[in-house]
Order: sequence, then C-alpha cells, then structure tokens
Amino acid sequence: MGSQIRLGGPAVPPKSGGQPKQLLVLLHGVGADGNDLIGLTPYFHAILPHAYVVSPHAPFPFDMAPMGYMWFSISDMRPDTRMVGVRTAAPILNAFLDAELARHKLTESELLLIGFSQGAMMALHVGLRRPKAPAGIIAHSGMLVADHRFTQEITCRPPVLLTHGAADPVLPAACLPAAEAGLRAVGVPVESHLVPNLGHGIDDATLRLDLRFAGRCFDTRS
Repeated sequence: MGSQIRLGGPAVPPKSGGQPKQLLVLLHGVGADGNDLIGLTPYFHAILPHAYVVSPHAPFPFDMAPMGYMWFSISDMRPDTRMVGVRTAAPILNAFLDAELARHKLTESELLLIGFSQGAMMALHVGLRRPKAPAGIIAHSGMLVADHRFTQEITCRPPVLLTHGAADPVLPAACLPAAEAGLRAVGVPVESHLVPNLGHGIDDATLRLDLRFAGRCFDTRS
C-alpha cells in the first residue's frame, strides 16, 4: 500500500527559468506540511538558480491534531516503533524521488535532500539507502533512526550536514553527537554544528551553513 501513495506539495521552478540542473527536496516535520519549508527556496536559489525545489506533504494526516501531516506517528516513540515508522514511509518517499528525478531528467548526483525534525529522520534513512548517492543530505533538528541492520542496509555515503539547536526542547541536543557518531562509524562524511541559543528550528546561522554545504555539494555550479 505504501508505495501506492503519491506525494504532492508546493514546488518552485528554477529561478533561471530554464531546465532544472538540480533537484532540492524539502522534508517537513511532524504536524506541518510542505508549505512550512518551501519559503526557504529564495535562499537556495541565490546560489543555485537552476534548482527545482519541491516540498511534499508527508503521506499521513497528523494523528494528534486536526491539521498537518506526518511521516509516521509519534504517539509511541519507542525506538522499535520509530524504526517501523521510517521503514513504512520510506517506499513512499523513494517513489516520489524516483518520479521527480525522472520527470526532470536528473540523476541522483543532482539531488539534495533537506529535512527538518521528522523530515530529517526520513532524509537520513532514505538518502543513505538509495541505489546511488545523492549529492548530499541536510538534516536539521533530527536524529539518526537506525538499528542493528544499519551497517548492512546502507548503500551509499553522500556528504551529510547535521545541525541542531543547543536549546531544542523537542528533540534533545544530544541527538546531534549520537547521529554524527553513528554516521562516522559506517564511513559517512559528516559535518555537524550545535547552534547556540537555537530551539527546535532553523535560523539565519543554520541557513548560512546550508548554503555553504549546498554550494560544495554542487561545486557552486549553476
């Protein structure tokens, strides 16, 4: 059933007006929707004017509020339940990525995944298990959802940027070093930043890190 769900959400074509040369996929957190992150587009277009930016709504209605969407339920946050959640949503997101890459005639090396909170968990889970490595993965205020199968399941090692607010009241800042250690243990190149005075969110300092990282992923080519 999962892979039959088709994702949709707001999208912005290249600022240049031409054929896309990169695909940026923004993955929102639980209880939000694609509109939550699509506003970041002008920042990325400043350095990647040929990028197509899309921010799909997560596949399931949020089960703890009358509005918003979720990639998986957070009503039970035990590690094994969370693992089931990301595994259930992964085929849906993979199908979306495959379709978008094909539609724009782009390859994995032209794909950048950018996730926030639960979307960051999905970006890491899916991005490290794609048949070929994306250009990079940016994970904000999230965590690495992995179990004993991680070392066998990982299929690629794209560069990863991790950021987390030092004052995050939702997901502890300790999630950052834990994710970094888990990724480094399997040979994934990681850059991580604990952002002072930041709660559960993305600020100007975080965006500057994003743009610098995205520029390196694509050699600042536009």
